[in-house]
Amino acid sequence: MTTTEPRHIRLLIADDEHLIRGALSALLNLEPDIEVVASVDNGVAAAEQALATKPDVCLLDLEMPGADGIEAAARILSTVATKVVIVTRHARPGVLRRALAARVSGFVPKSTPAEELADVIRDVVAGKRYIDPEIAATALTAERCPLTDRELDALRFSRSTMSVQEIADRLHLAAGTVRNYLSSAMTKLDARSRHEAAEIAWQQGWI
Repeated sequence: MTTTEPRHIRLLIADDEHLIRGALSALLNLEPDIEVVASVDNGVAAAEQALATKPDVCLLDLEMPGADGIEAAARILSTVATKVVIVTRHARPGVLRRALAARVSGFVPKSTPAEELADVIRDVVAGKRYIDPEIAATALTAERCPLTDRELDALRFSRSTMSVQEIADRLHLAAGTVRNYLSSAMTKLDARSRHEAAEIAWQQGWI
């Protein structure tokens, strides 16, 4: 009687694109040492399922509703002893810095073949860090963010339809203070509106 080889790496996958998530789950489950224990479509659910399933690795899409991959990573790593690998279709320059600050262990493009992705997962479980070389090169030559943390906070909320007062409430600040942060950010980025400034900051990967 033969016995199957036990799987050692428990994997959580979060991606809001159903086909990609399903394909990743199917392909990575074919690896003899990897088992997909949770599959979700947003960052909030990723944090919840990570707490519930305690995976060895969380494979998170960068752009997801609820919380993006880096925000989800920060939530997960604050409560669960796991590793996080971020996958992205568009590697905006400043995003890698955000990811590293959140203690992410891997950062790879979505074009990475499943077998290579499996090797990255094994590497991070072994305590290594993997950053795609092209993403790393882009990040090294990217312009550094000229904005303060508070200006970035105000711009992050400005990507939504929230009013200045609603942003102020979320940040526990006075509306006038938030307007000052937004005005300063607009000046630094040569933007005509807070929404344009937020878009510039997002394109650079600062928020």
